[in-house]
Amino acid sequence: LKVKITDSEDRFNVYGRGVLHLSVLIETMRREGYELQVGKPQVIEKEIDGVKCEPYEILVIDVPEEYSGKAIELVTQRKGDLLVMEPKGDLQHLEFNIPSRGLIGLRNNILTATAGQAVMTHRFRAFEAHKGEINSRHNGSLISSEQGQALAFSLDRLQDRGKFFIDPGDQVYKGQVIGEHTRNNDLEVNVIKGKKLTNMRSAGADGAAKIAPKINFSLEESMEYIKDDEYLEVTPQSLRMRKI
Repeated sequence: LKVKITDSEDRFNVYGRGVLHLSVLIETMRREGYELQVGKPQVIEKEIDGVKCEPYEILVIDVPEEYSGKAIELVTQRKGDLLVMEPKGDLQHLEFNIPSRGLIGLRNNILTATAGQAVMTHRFRAFEAHKGEINSRHNGSLISSEQGQALAFSLDRLQDRGKFFIDPGDQVYKGQVIGEHTRNNDLEVNVIKGKKLTNMRSAGADGAAKIAPKINFSLEESMEYIKDDEYLEVTPQSLRMRKI
């Protein structure tokens, strides 16, 4: 692990082998009581003989046959090339050559698409020519427009806008990423606004709000999930995503 100092005294560039290597450091600091923010992990690019190069890895996926098409589709969307496809017992054995950039955030998508039945491993292969733009996340973010306590009434009303990362009663602040939008643009929402109470509508009539459970991210999943214009805020108590 390498740590390099930048122009700013409270900012560091940390180099490690993969997201897990970096997350071990962040988790250790968090348990020691530090509060910090991390940006999206990026791969190290090199210039070799005047050509911009990036790291490539061999990705191996063993997956039940009915999900193999979905797995191949997800990897090829991220510029992966299929090298080997052969049956292995009940499973399909797939091997790809993929840029390391394409692997960031891929595990979550593959596990979701294959109902958690895929087994993924990858190892570094070589530096090769840069492969161009990779679109890793298609959905935008739901951003809190106010500071305060999230209410069940507001979350219930906004459920058709996307999936939430918070529960009713959680404290949120302005600029915090509190969910994933169903579309590809970012949307500011107010989850603090309560119900207008009149003498005709009582506060108790709220009992019918059925809210989908929030999405829980681990530290590695959060680091891979955030976009380039977002930070992951790490404190001993919580992990929160926010817009820079």
